[in-house]
Amino acid sequence: MAAALLNIINVMNDPNLLGSFFGGPTWRNWRVLLAAAFGLPIVTLPPAERDDAMATLHQLTGRTLWPTAPSLELWLAIGRRAGKSMVMALVAIYLTCFKEYRLAPGERGVFMIVAPDRKQCRVIKGYIAGLLKSTPMLAALIASETRDAIELTNGLRIEVHTASFRTVRGYTVVGCIVDEGAFLPTDDAAEPDKEIIGAIRPAMATVPGALFLFISSPYARRGELWRAYSLHFGKDGDLTFVAKADTKTMNPTVSDHVIAKAYEQDEAVASAEYGGNFRSDVEGLFNREALTECVITDRRELAPRHGLDYVAFADPSGGSADSFTLAIAHTEGDRAVVDAIRERKPPFSPDAVVKEFSDVLKSYGIRQVRGDRYAGEWPRERFRVHGIDYEPAGTTKSELYLFLLPLVNSERVELLDDERLINQLTGLERRTSRGGRDSVDHAPGSHDDRANACAGAIVLTHTDTSGPRVRALFDDDEWEDIQNTRRALARRDEERDI
Repeated sequence: MAAALLNIINVMNDPNLLGSFFGGPTWRNWRVLLAAAFGLPIVTLPPAERDDAMATLHQLTGRTLWPTAPSLELWLAIGRRAGKSMVMALVAIYLTCFKEYRLAPGERGVFMIVAPDRKQCRVIKGYIAGLLKSTPMLAALIASETRDAIELTNGLRIEVHTASFRTVRGYTVVGCIVDEGAFLPTDDAAEPDKEIIGAIRPAMATVPGALFLFISSPYARRGELWRAYSLHFGKDGDLTFVAKADTKTMNPTVSDHVIAKAYEQDEAVASAEYGGNFRSDVEGLFNREALTECVITDRRELAPRHGLDYVAFADPSGGSADSFTLAIAHTEGDRAVVDAIRERKPPFSPDAVVKEFSDVLKSYGIRQVRGDRYAGEWPRERFRVHGIDYEPAGTTKSELYLFLLPLVNSERVELLDDERLINQLTGLERRTSRGGRDSVDHAPGSHDDRANACAGAIVLTHTDTSGPRVRALFDDDEWEDIQNTRRALARRDEERDI
């Protein structure tokens, strides 16, 4: 069959091409989805799959009419282990090996693979390379291969790219896959998903037939995947093609026992991971605008001043994974003022950082520092060597952030002009359990070391977190929510100890 006559379903089913990988009945729903997304008629599908194709399409996309034109963008919210990586590799191979593009002389066409980190990108690149090399007709198209790229004999390149709106510019893009894009940073981050996508789209604008593919297991109801789903799902004739499906629908070979066990362990997580549903129990805690109102422009650090009572909070680390952070603060009237934040990123010597931070504390007249209570006994021992008393905090991270929230919203905090701090605070997520309890933590793959130290220092400026000064900051409902969270977290800790 001539390459010019091949469509993606031909490539998927042909035993001389990728039929040995995708030709079986377990890929039926993927075939329906791809045929519709590429604007192929139903008769393109195998005869046995045509009768139910429209019903399947409606189930997956909410559409009532079969598309007659190829989509410009595919947005797929699909549960885990549903075959997404293999399908992405298939699409990449089809777009780079079976389509021709009108490019200017000397212009190099690139197929981009973008993910939250380069390691994930290389997983998809590995699938692509594996499929190409396993098919003699396709293996001949590989001109060369490196860790991050596959050079094809037709002049196109398949490349791994960092998820950054700065580094994806300057290319001519014939296709792009954003893998697990629901876990990219969203609006409040320094590298938000919308900026990354906004930088990619112009690179495809002058390439007829270029395709943008965003595929991920869903997560919170925010970000570009949620936006695309809200705007385009179920819209007949829309060239932005959106589908949502659970794992079992797209891959019937996944064990029912595995899925049932996941639901038993955590229904909210399993509903997103395997059920393909956006989580309703996760939302951002801090609003970036509210935080910005608390930032004192160009204030990086305040020098020690005589006569002020300073407090400090540390988030220790062993030096191999997380940062070791320290924050210092004081009060002025009813406002908490952050004076300094210090961070040492790994790798580092914990003893050396403790000594450095102890010297900083002494310069502010501080002889006692509170810190994360899960760090164990070693911070207390090491700080004591340098004349500093280290006391584990009586509050959890969740409680610190929940105490901080009304202070930020009422602008009773002065924050340093520290972009990393603001990004960490805006990246915090409030999760609500089935029992209605709230907990706060950083998003998957993110960090909150700087934010934790800062929140701890601010809360310490309001004395003991169970005291009347702090209680006065909250209305009755807020205070009850905080106490419920504290009790729930205490029960969890007791169960862990048991």
